Amino acid sequence: MTAAQTLDSPVRNPKEPAAWEHILTVDCAESPGIVHAVSGFLLSHGCDIIDIKQYGDKAQGHFFMRVHFSSTQENAAQETAAQESVSTEGLRRDFTPVAEKWRMNWQLEPHGRKRRVLVMVSKMGHCLNDLLFRARTGDIPVEIVAVVSNHRDQEGLVEWHGIPFFHLPVTKATKPDAEARLLELVDAFDVELVVLARYMQVLSDELSAKLAGRTINIHHSFLPSFKGAKPYHQAYDRGVKTVGATAHYVNAELDEGPIISQQVIDVDHTYTADDLVAVGRDAECAALRNAVRWHCEGRILLLGNRTVILR
Repeated sequence: MTAAQTLDSPVRNPKEPAAWEHILTVDCAESPGIVHAVSGFLLSHGCDIIDIKQYGDKAQGHFFMRVHFSSTQENAAQETAAQESVSTEGLRRDFTPVAEKWRMNWQLEPHGRKRRVLVMVSKMGHCLNDLLFRARTGDIPVEIVAVVSNHRDQEGLVEWHGIPFFHLPVTKATKPDAEARLLELVDAFDVELVVLARYMQVLSDELSAKLAGRTINIHHSFLPSFKGAKPYHQAYDRGVKTVGATAHYVNAELDEGPIISQQVIDVDHTYTADDLVAVGRDAECAALRNAVRWHCEGRILLLGNRTVILR
């Protein structure tokens, strides 16, 4: 990122004329004319739709849409007013009256903007390692700005990636202070998303409320059947035939927030308990990776306790 770029700088295509790409997501009460209003706005601003996904929930009477578009102006470098109209802030300003007319919940962001992510982990590092690798290679649009853990097991891995590591031990007595410190870090690093990558502590209701809509958790999908220690070994003893994982938003209900992504892998009698653990790790990494990717690409919209994912 150059000195002239900011987090709100849109991605520019190499082709001419100059083009900037954005993502617009909207949800509102279903009504005829919404698509026309959005597409008409984009046309009036010289925009070209690259990809559009939409969904109308008939039962709830609610409409969802995600539009990936490019903003193009001939000779924009010489036309200050035209350039301003297709900038991120210009588009947001001009779209506001449209959104107000249709009473939309909406976001307009530069395409490809990396979200600032804080990862929390305990002893097991498979999900953390997967996220670190994919962030480093640009596979997912995130910048992992800090890692917080109640143990030091993953400190060396995190420091190898050049990311600040914070050790926050948690006991019943220290939990309020640890959570207060976490919120300080969220503010200090301007964190947009908190990811619980096998963080084996339950967040308080107060903390869950403060981070609502921007905290994702991963857990095995054997709940509620196999609780506590060694769930995969418990599953082996019962002869399970599938292993799975669930990624979801965190709320005050333990492991019952809106589901984002799930993975299921078939197994059989030849799998040992250790094999189930290995398969479970793969499922957990895949489910969490998808959830983080879809959130950061602006593909997830909430409908009560459900998610609408526009892929």
